[in-house]
Parts: sequence; C-alpha cells; structure tokens
Amino acid sequence: MRCPSGEHDRHDVYSALCPCRDVLDLLANKWSTLAIGALEDGPRRFGELQRQLQGVSPKVLTQTLRRLEEAGFVDRTVYPAVPLHVEYALTELGRSVTVPLGMLRSWVEQHLHEIPARS
Repeated sequence: MRCPSGEHDRHDVYSALCPCRDVLDLLANKWSTLAIGALEDGPRRFGELQRQLQGVSPKVLTQTLRRLEEAGFVDRTVYPAVPLHVEYALTELGRSVTVPLGMLRSWVEQHLHEIPARS
C-alpha cells in the first residue's frame, strides 16, 4: 500500500502523510503500551486493567481501549450477565506487537537510572 501522497512505493513513517504515523502515535502512547502489556497474560476485565495500570483514569482507559480496538490490537467481548461482564483481549495483531513494546518497557526499567530525573 502506498502513502496517500503517492511519493513512496512503501510506507514511510517519516513521511508526514503516511498512515504509519497514526499507528506509531497510538503505540507510542504510554497507556496503550501499558494496556497491551497488561493483556499479554490473557483477557482482563476493565477493573482489573485499571488496578494494574495505576494512575489511569477510567475515561482515559476507556478511550485507550477503544482506540486499540478500532485499530485491531484488542478485542472487546461482552458477556450477557447482570451486571454486564466485559473482557478485553489481544488480537493476533496485538500479540505481535507485545515483543517490541515489551523490549521498550524493559529498556526503560533497565536504563532509568541513566536518565536525569525530571523535576
């Protein structure tokens, strides 16, 4: 697939008009990266995700999960029960991105001491 500008025969994340930028923006988001990581071990309910992703508001988590679902990284399954039971799980595409995102999370944890503290 070509970038909309027609300038490239392949996707080019450096091209301003390439749709790669939207995907990069989604995956480079802190909450997206953490939500994908939290789903690596299997499906989770919203409350479980919110407890694991300390500091995320319900609104931001909902928006993040919707964006990941729209992009095909996450499946949302609703089980008819009272109260409603909803689970989120990684799709095959979502599982394919866990390795590079996991490497990024590990790198941050291993090198945090080398990065000047923000005030």
